[in-house]
Amino acid sequence: MKFSVLTLFPEMFEMLNSSIIGRAKENGIIEIETINIRDFSKNKHKKVDDTPYGGGAGMVMMPDVVYEAYQAVKTDNAKVIYLSPQGKTLTQGKVRELSKEKHLILLCGHYEGIDQRVLDEIVDEEISIGDYVLTGGELPSMVLIDSVSRYIDGVISKESIEEESFSNEQSLLEYPQYTRPEEFHGMKVPEVLLSRTS
Repeated sequence: MKFSVLTLFPEMFEMLNSSIIGRAKENGIIEIETINIRDFSKNKHKKVDDTPYGGGAGMVMMPDVVYEAYQAVKTDNAKVIYLSPQGKTLTQGKVRELSKEKHLILLCGHYEGIDQRVLDEIVDEEISIGDYVLTGGELPSMVLIDSVSRYIDGVISKESIEEESFSNEQSLLEYPQYTRPEEFHGMKVPEVLLSRTS
């Protein structure tokens, strides 16, 4: 699985070099590339945004710069996702569906958003991670990468996926978990679990 992230802040994605996702990258199971949209600006100051037609607060990312960044990474089998509060909410079902893709291009908006014309031209789907607004699409992109990667063969064990929260219709939440010591601050591990301890 390949993730191509179109962003103004590629340095934010350094955190994906750690833990399970970092190991999956090192082992060649997944690939995460970040593309700095600013690199495709033809403006000498690397400007990527401008004031919106019709007025309004904030700045809007220009379509030509975003399109050029997209052109640099697109493949025939790529699915383009725009991370946006207006998108459909990310669910475990959608995560499983996306894990079957070969190449995801994740477009991170910033400022007041992106010119609608380029969104209409290149985006296959808009996805939100919840009903709230963030400063950009970088954090939602990382959430999507993390959740989708877990379903790629070899990233984590199949048993972990099958037993976790939201993995089946009957159990939406995991049951409480306990480990040693047997007693902590006066609270004991439930008796029924002690008989199963190896």
